[in-house]
Amino acid sequence: MSFAELFHRITDNVEAVVRGKPDVVRLAVVCLVADGHLLVEDTPGVGKTTLAKALASSVDCSFGRIQFTPDLLPADVVGLSIWNRTTGGFDFRPGPVFSNIVLGDEINRASPKTQSALLEAMAEHQVTVDGTTHRLGSPFMVLATQNPIDHEGTYPLPESQLDRFLMRLSIGYPDRAAELEILETHGSSEEPVDALGPVVSRADLSGMAAAATGVHLAAPLRGYLVDLADATRRHPALRAGVSTRATVALQRATRVLAASHGRGYATPDDVKALARPVLAHRLIVTPEAQLQGITPEQVLDDLVRSVPAPSAAG
Repeated sequence: MSFAELFHRITDNVEAVVRGKPDVVRLAVVCLVADGHLLVEDTPGVGKTTLAKALASSVDCSFGRIQFTPDLLPADVVGLSIWNRTTGGFDFRPGPVFSNIVLGDEINRASPKTQSALLEAMAEHQVTVDGTTHRLGSPFMVLATQNPIDHEGTYPLPESQLDRFLMRLSIGYPDRAAELEILETHGSSEEPVDALGPVVSRADLSGMAAAATGVHLAAPLRGYLVDLADATRRHPALRAGVSTRATVALQRATRVLAASHGRGYATPDDVKALARPVLAHRLIVTPEAQLQGITPEQVLDDLVRSVPAPSAAG
C-alpha cells in the first residue's frame, strides 16, 4: 500500500469512534507517524481518552496506560528495582512507560515530580533508574490528556515538558449530527473503542515514518520555517519564542502531512495548517499581554499572516 492508503486506514479506523472530528484525527495521526508525542487538552467528557485509545488500538504494538493522580509516584511510571533473595541482587520491574504507545490520562493531575518522570523518556527514548539506563522500544509515543489548568486539582505542565510534545490538540464539542451518531453507537454496554482492532503493523508505521523523510522541502520553504520561528522570538507580546526543537518538529510534521495527501513535496499551506498545533503550546505570553487578553494562538495567527511565505515550494 502507498503512504496515503495506510494513513487513511488509520484515520478511518479512529473516525469510527471519534465522530465529526476529521481534522483532529488527521493531525493526531500525523503526530503518530512523525514519531512525536501528543497532548490533548480539553474539558472532561469530549473524547480525549477515546481519541488516545483509538489511535493506540489502530497499530499492532504494545500499549500501556498510566492514570495520573495526585498520589502517583515516579516509580509507578518508569518502574523500580526490587531485591531478589534468590540471586542476591536487584531485579528491574519496568513500568507502563515501557510500551510502544503510552496513554497518560489526565497528566496534569499528578505532581510536578511525577510529571517530570516522563521527561527523559520523551526526549531520549530511555529511562534511568538507580543509575542504570534502560532503552525504550521503537516506536515510542506518549499520548497525554489533560484538563484545562484552571480546573480544580490540576498542576500546570512545566515549559520543558510542553516542549517535548510535538502537538497539542483540542477536540471541542461535536456538532448535532455527530452527537446523534454518538448516542446511537453508545447504545450497548460495550464501548465502541474497545471493539477496534489494529489496521497497520509496527513495520507499516516504521515504513511510513521512513517514507516521510523523503518528502521534498525546498530551500525557500525551509527558510519560511526559520522565519516563522525567528518572528516568535522577536514578538513584543511573547516572553519566549519557539525553540530549535520546535522548528525541527514542524519540518517533520510538515513532511508527514504532505505525504498523507499523496504528494512528494511540501507546500507553505502544509506549514500553515500545522503552525497552531505544533507551535502554540511552546509560546509564553508576557504578563502585560496576558492582562490584555492576548493568547499564544492569536499571536501565532498574526505571525502566519504577516511572515511572507514562498510562492513556490515544489
